[in-house]
Amino acid sequence: MSLPHKVLVIGSGPILIGQAAEFDYAGVQACLALRGEGIDTILVNSNPATVMTDPDVGGTVLIGPLSAAYLTRVIEEHQPDALLPTLGGQTGLNLAVALDDAGVLQRHGVRVLGTPLAAVRAAEDRGGFRDLVMGIGEPVPESAVIERLEDGMRFVEALAAPVVIRPAFTLGGGGGGFAHTIDEAHERIAIGLAASPIGQVLVERSLLGWKEIEFEVLRDAADTAIAICGMENFDPMGVHTGDSIVVAPIQTLPDPVVQRLRRCALKIVRTLKLEGGCNVQLAVSPDGSDYRVIEVNPRVSRSSALASKATGYPIARIAALIGLGRRLDQMPNPATGGNSAAFEPAVDYVVVKLPRWPFDKFPTADRSLGVQMKATGEAMGIDRDFGSALLKAIRSLEPRGRGWLWEDPSWALEYGPPDDADAFLAACDTRLWRMVALLRHGWTDADELSRRTGVAPWFTERLAELIEAERALVGEPLLDAKRIGFGDAEIARLSGVPAVAVRRARVRAGITPAYRRVDTCAGEFPAETPYFYSSYAAPEVPPPTDRRSVIVVGSGPIRIGQGIEFDYCSVRAAWAIREGGLDAVVVNNNPETVSTDYDACSRLYFEPLDTESVLDVIDHERALTGEPPIVLLTFGGQTAIDLARDLAYADVPIAGLTADAIEITEDRERFAWLLDELGLDGPRGELARDADELRAAIGRLGMPVIVRPSWVIGGRGIAVLRQADDVTALLRTEIGWPLRVDELVDGIELDVDAISDGTDWCVPGILEQLDAPGIHSGDSVAVLPPQRLSRAVQEHAAKAAGRIALALGVRGVLNVQMIAAGERIVVIEANPRASRTVPIVAKATRRDVVAAAVRCALGSRLSETGLVAGLMPDGELVAVKAPVSSLWRLPGVDPTVGPEMRSTGEVLGLATAYDEALALARDAVAAHEPAGRSAS
Repeated sequence: MSLPHKVLVIGSGPILIGQAAEFDYAGVQACLALRGEGIDTILVNSNPATVMTDPDVGGTVLIGPLSAAYLTRVIEEHQPDALLPTLGGQTGLNLAVALDDAGVLQRHGVRVLGTPLAAVRAAEDRGGFRDLVMGIGEPVPESAVIERLEDGMRFVEALAAPVVIRPAFTLGGGGGGFAHTIDEAHERIAIGLAASPIGQVLVERSLLGWKEIEFEVLRDAADTAIAICGMENFDPMGVHTGDSIVVAPIQTLPDPVVQRLRRCALKIVRTLKLEGGCNVQLAVSPDGSDYRVIEVNPRVSRSSALASKATGYPIARIAALIGLGRRLDQMPNPATGGNSAAFEPAVDYVVVKLPRWPFDKFPTADRSLGVQMKATGEAMGIDRDFGSALLKAIRSLEPRGRGWLWEDPSWALEYGPPDDADAFLAACDTRLWRMVALLRHGWTDADELSRRTGVAPWFTERLAELIEAERALVGEPLLDAKRIGFGDAEIARLSGVPAVAVRRARVRAGITPAYRRVDTCAGEFPAETPYFYSSYAAPEVPPPTDRRSVIVVGSGPIRIGQGIEFDYCSVRAAWAIREGGLDAVVVNNNPETVSTDYDACSRLYFEPLDTESVLDVIDHERALTGEPPIVLLTFGGQTAIDLARDLAYADVPIAGLTADAIEITEDRERFAWLLDELGLDGPRGELARDADELRAAIGRLGMPVIVRPSWVIGGRGIAVLRQADDVTALLRTEIGWPLRVDELVDGIELDVDAISDGTDWCVPGILEQLDAPGIHSGDSVAVLPPQRLSRAVQEHAAKAAGRIALALGVRGVLNVQMIAAGERIVVIEANPRASRTVPIVAKATRRDVVAAAVRCALGSRLSETGLVAGLMPDGELVAVKAPVSSLWRLPGVDPTVGPEMRSTGEVLGLATAYDEALALARDAVAAHEPAGRSAS
């Protein structure tokens, strides 16, 4: 097969529940692989917060709507001769099918790389896939393909058993669900038919309680097929895999059963003639004696990213090369440099993935879990056994008090068992902690937990062992406690001493983690992958380096308010560090992201982002290089910034920033004092320490007011109070006193990003929010450059941001939010870190904002970064950012926008004129509205 000259790569668009950063990771790997072969790439995506939409990654980058109409225009104008559709999630797959159906690909001579669209249709069409699997002698659940509601009801009535509804061509289980009664079936089938873009659902017999197993598979055109990773869901069938705890490798099945399932997965992929990466899902009976084939995703997926990070095997990169006709046996193993890519990875550790749900932001949401995904992100832990990996994954969720030892006081388990144990243990976001709490209080045992939840006995037995270890912790040697997996904070709480005392004791005793390599081959062959995890088991010492390291602390799992934009910043920061001749070290735990690709940095540590783990990495890097590493916190969102106080206490210098500067910006009262000292306007306001002071402040200020706690991201806990009922409603919630109570200033809200070297400052761009103050900027439509403000007002705003940066001693990036009230600039707050606006400014102005901020943080002068002091001139393009929400997936959530962020992602319209950019942004939002819903 001849190589194409120009390949169109379709991205996945904004972050949605069910489709997140994993497709940025896949797209980056694919584009770099294609360009490494000398092939031009045309990348189309609407998400500005992605690494792939930078020209040095995506080649010719077109930020625009992911619609068939827009892609048709792209094909007509740019004349690609090939299309790679399987790395852009369900969005990319559906668009490729739509372009083919419309005859666009044939008309313009565009061939599809990798998996043929006929195979995609066979895998995605529920009925066709069922027939194909049965035709090769593999079992499937009893089912019927339904395109009319009345046909579905006839099948359900004849089956006389619970069913699951699976709509065709949808994302993250969208529109699907279980039905236990006739009425539920009627409702679910109707919803599923509306959700499917082809009006088709599969209604199949429910396998609730069976084990769910996944295999990530690669196949090339020569019919070489390998299973990269087998993964097992902790939760039984009935919970979407994106909402389930996932464990790799498979733990609870004997090897003959695992091999039988592996052979089944490879057989299906070969029959479908898929070329590239795909995911096969199977159900296994509780005793392991029987199985059923559930479905195949004929593309890379969330599970592909997890499998890649679990094994170190770059699935998306190899899949892209397979699309060019490369054979697995002709490519080297990317981890070892030898062997071949047809070598199935082997692991000598355990990986545990935990979902990150948004229920902390939405307490009224329905927290039950089913076949429709609700998680916004995930974190992964790696260690030598299941228990320690699970504990590490829990720490990686950044639970803010919800660690291994957490129990909800409302459970009241110290007084007795729950009245209804089955209801108490129903699938929800807190089920793991409920199971652990019942074991801790002695109200159940491992066998009963398995019987009530369907979780395999092997897993519940491991939970029981952790509880036994927890009880024996006091008086147990510290090294044993660490080998079990308990963190310093948990040991401290159980021992009744401060966490810092535990750390001090173990460091003095020489009890520190070793770092082991993820190498795809379980140490069987020499490998040089710079990808490490900590363990208190046998050490593996990497060779020392003669280059000083700079540690970039990442942002952890994606959540509303802290999304993919911080991964963009972390990756660009790592690249800038390496370009400066230093070693870029990344610490992060999100398996979906580009930053956890070991190729993105000099060394990757897959670790929790807590004080313990970050300090351990710092100590380890100091030992490797012989000098203290430089630490950058400004690119990892609030997660990284929250570490500043503890790192300062441990005498760790933070590049470009001091812990005190962070305190000033995060403490609402201290920041108000800073504005007074600088002679800058802030809103009239007061500090309220309790309800009485809140009412008194409102009485003096008058309504409306906006109340803000300190140390939050995404507007968490912020509220606008317009009438007495709002005050009453606020006081019924859990409040993080004290609150800053400010007048709600009327005007135009601005986001100003400043870069400072400590002496000079620069503002590369200002975003104007089109929604009124009181709407979180992440939920507002915004435009850059501002359209309603004079240049003089913009200069005033830029100067205010620059003065704040210099007063704080910031070297790097600072985000300041302001309101332009006529000619007056009112400063609302400052964030001493990169914000979600940085990628937008970078894409709209074509200025490498992150690299400039890194160089300033490391000591360069602003004049050496390519930026010019002051407010920089407007670029040639107008950018309109629009938010995209997935809240329709979370029943019970009020979608009304306000000061607390609700959107999961964003799109960008880029054009030379404002009206055109706005129209493109609207089209981009509409492209991601679910079936049956219109774009607003």
